[in-house]
Amino acid sequence: MSNRPPRSVPHRPGLGSGISRRRLLGAGALAATALPLAGCSTPLAAGLLGSQLDPSTLIYWNLFGGGDGVRMQDMQQGYRDLYGPESLQATTLTWGNPYYSKLTLATVGNQPPDVAVAHLTRAKPLWSGGLLDPITEEDLAGVGLTTADFNEQAWSTQRTDDQNIAIPLDTHPFTLFYNKDVCEEAGLLDDDGLLVDLDGLDTFEAALAAISEVTGGTAMTVANVSETATPWRFFWTLYNQFESATPFLSDDGATISVDEPTFLEVMGKVQDWVGQGWLNRGLDYATSQTAMFTGQAGFYLQGEWEISTAQSIEGLNFGMVSIPQIFEQPAVQADSHTFILPHKDRSPQQRQQAMEFIKAMLDQSMTWAEGGHIPAYLPTAESEEYLSLEPQRYYADSADFAVYDDPAWYGGSGSTFEDTVGAQLGLVQQGVLSPEQALAAIRDQLAIYTSTPSPL
Repeated sequence: MSNRPPRSVPHRPGLGSGISRRRLLGAGALAATALPLAGCSTPLAAGLLGSQLDPSTLIYWNLFGGGDGVRMQDMQQGYRDLYGPESLQATTLTWGNPYYSKLTLATVGNQPPDVAVAHLTRAKPLWSGGLLDPITEEDLAGVGLTTADFNEQAWSTQRTDDQNIAIPLDTHPFTLFYNKDVCEEAGLLDDDGLLVDLDGLDTFEAALAAISEVTGGTAMTVANVSETATPWRFFWTLYNQFESATPFLSDDGATISVDEPTFLEVMGKVQDWVGQGWLNRGLDYATSQTAMFTGQAGFYLQGEWEISTAQSIEGLNFGMVSIPQIFEQPAVQADSHTFILPHKDRSPQQRQQAMEFIKAMLDQSMTWAEGGHIPAYLPTAESEEYLSLEPQRYYADSADFAVYDDPAWYGGSGSTFEDTVGAQLGLVQQGVLSPEQALAAIRDQLAIYTSTPSPL
């Protein structure tokens, strides 16, 4: 590809070329989390320190490790196969707050990557802070995309201020894993060896009781020791199945607006399941898996990305389904990995190159789906090849009733909000706190964040 000299383009209102005092102070605070840099020739150093890279090379940042990281590397190679071995420099950074801190700092310093990955729930505060460029209909059309190419729930959720702020790659929901051997003995499999319909509270609790008879104890595991994201996902799924559910946070995180009676009802039900012996009182992430893998429990609730772990267990006969509609309406906590365009001056050629990279990734969504994530790109999600994947096909509908975390500068996947709230919810499940005590502690611990303006 030819060199692409930079050209000034109109900024989105409120951006400008200068850096506000608030954004500069916020960036300075975030800089304290940055890892030491080995030198100025890497994409990370280029982003943070402003060193120069070949302008014909697209710079891409992501946060994928484990099986996701391997699949993303394969997809990156697919892009290089199309555009040349020097067409892409990709950097993988530490998942969670460290990643978003570095991305923010680089963007405030006017040296961001050309394309980056962000959870949809973390893209929203980046947008509110003026750190993203919108993606126009012309950008989409330039690579043969339209809004109709994407899952409606994920696409409508990314729409903010009547703008497209991100392009979803997937939906990754909280999901029910089940041990087929245990569930068969409990009479919960149909003639095809699949889990029967468990919608409705009475039906679901009857299933828990039947599994408990088989295992002699625990029916379902949900990690809650040294683990805060899982208790949050568990709560947010059940809470949003009530018609009375309101946002937990409003006003971009300045207001705690959770419906208190519904909160107490959900956490009271969690405590009841623990009291019945159906739900574990205290298990860490790994042990909650092991219980289902070894037949000590029939159900295990976790993100669908653990499909790779389950598939690696020799002899494990398992399945996966969307979490049943236990209460009044279908809902499941989820997030989406998305592609974003960090704010920078871009020439038309640079915008086109960024979109070509995103399109090349979307075209490889089947590779991504093999790791468990539900494709947001409908030509893949609706393809015969994807719909023949097992057990992925049995929870693919979760994407249509996914519920995302509320927008807040301290919220989203892997955030301070999830850590704070999830810790208190885990203590309720452990029997350490009552639901009322947990809600009071949440209000108290979030007060510093609700009263603090966004540093972005």
